Amino acid sequence: MAKLQGFEFWRRTLKGARFVVAPMVDQSELAWRLLSRRHGAQLCYTPMLHAQVFVRDANYRKENLYNEVCEEDRPLITQFCANDPEVFLQAALLAQDHCDAIDLNLGCPQMIAKRGHYGVFLQDEWELLEKMVKLANEKLSVPITCKIRVFKEIEKTVRYAQMLETAGCQLLTVHGRTKDQKGAMTGVASWEHIKAVRKAVNIPVFANGNIHHLSDVERCIQETGVQGVMSAEGNLHNPAVFEGHSPPVWEMAEEYLELVKLHPPCSLSYVRAHLFKLWHHTLQIHKDLREDLAKVKNLEGLADVSKQLRLRCQEHIANRKDVDDQDGSLPFPHWICQPYVRPVPKEPVANGNSQSSEVKKTVCQKRALEDSDGSTENLSKNKLKKRSRNPNKNFCPQHKSKYIKCDQCGNPKGNKCVFNLCRGCCKKKAFKEVADCPSHGLRFKTKAERFQAEENEKKETSTSSAQLTPDQTDLQGQSQAQPLL
Repeated sequence: MAKLQGFEFWRRTLKGARFVVAPMVDQSELAWRLLSRRHGAQLCYTPMLHAQVFVRDANYRKENLYNEVCEEDRPLITQFCANDPEVFLQAALLAQDHCDAIDLNLGCPQMIAKRGHYGVFLQDEWELLEKMVKLANEKLSVPITCKIRVFKEIEKTVRYAQMLETAGCQLLTVHGRTKDQKGAMTGVASWEHIKAVRKAVNIPVFANGNIHHLSDVERCIQETGVQGVMSAEGNLHNPAVFEGHSPPVWEMAEEYLELVKLHPPCSLSYVRAHLFKLWHHTLQIHKDLREDLAKVKNLEGLADVSKQLRLRCQEHIANRKDVDDQDGSLPFPHWICQPYVRPVPKEPVANGNSQSSEVKKTVCQKRALEDSDGSTENLSKNKLKKRSRNPNKNFCPQHKSKYIKCDQCGNPKGNKCVFNLCRGCCKKKAFKEVADCPSHGLRFKTKAERFQAEENEKKETSTSSAQLTPDQTDLQGQSQAQPLL
């Protein structure tokens, strides 16, 4: 059977999917995908998988894809991050029998993607991307799709999308944010970029960004003309977002936990992360249970904390306290599934100093050190543990011990170093001068003397054996040849 392409692939294989759950690292696992499908999702992606690890590690393949094969979980697209055409192809070949398409991640903006050189950090390497997509399109039995972020310039974004289409991409997901729009600087996604891409290409396009409610989905499709809409954050806070329904949090939490039990194994960290997202607004009020949720070590413990949150919310509802606890910024009471909307970064001011950079600095500012009065309010958990073991411990920089600096590099020197240096400088000097430094555990002189002694002993042995007379040699041989009595 010939491989379906473009709109034919979207209509027949993906069944014209309009409501799509995004690929989310450690979040779009099987149990969560099934929950989302029960509540309106028509297409799901796997979490982003590392192509190189997928190729070399059979356990990684088993845990992240092979174990999760389920008839209810279709259509399904497997997403990989990669920066090598051959490695990407090998991973895709191993996965193609377990999904309906292979997606190349070109949108991840996180620091780990920058270090690994994948995701959005490949968006300027068009020649490499063209080769990766073209090779996969030629060799795979399933279509190749891509998920991208936009450039600041609409024209460049359009050319980027057209290049991927020409290379063989059969479906394109466009996240309407740039590489720098993340974290506190996330801001609003540009549907104008998505609209321009949709008009310029002849393959299906999914839109991603600013999707929190079903009304956003409908408005996005109308304004951009895309075939489908993908949700990530909106889906994590409300799995029923595509139903246009905002149920009580505990209903979604309990249903999800049941699916986790039905489809093991599921990493405890995934389940914990989902419960933190679902109960996000409630945990701002019941902070004691937030601590409990972070500490429990098994699935039963997580379910118990979720149950306690449900009971507290129901008690508040019965006593009509939910109005008092409701945050004025929330459209619904905190116990209703609803999105978390990040504050929009402020616009640059007239003098050219961007307030957004000030916002970023504020968000990224490190925790303050201990106050001069000895207060522990601002200490980290790690320092509080140290304080509990040693009540007299002081973390104030002014009270830290003063160390004598190394003469060569400025690092603290060893207290008993024979050269009065730090270990690094001492090692170099001791090696050069063939010396010992007991303080730093360096024994270059001792080892050299031992080696020399062994060499001298070998020479003496060889010399003495060479000086034996022929008669002595014959006698020695005869004595060795005599049988034992």
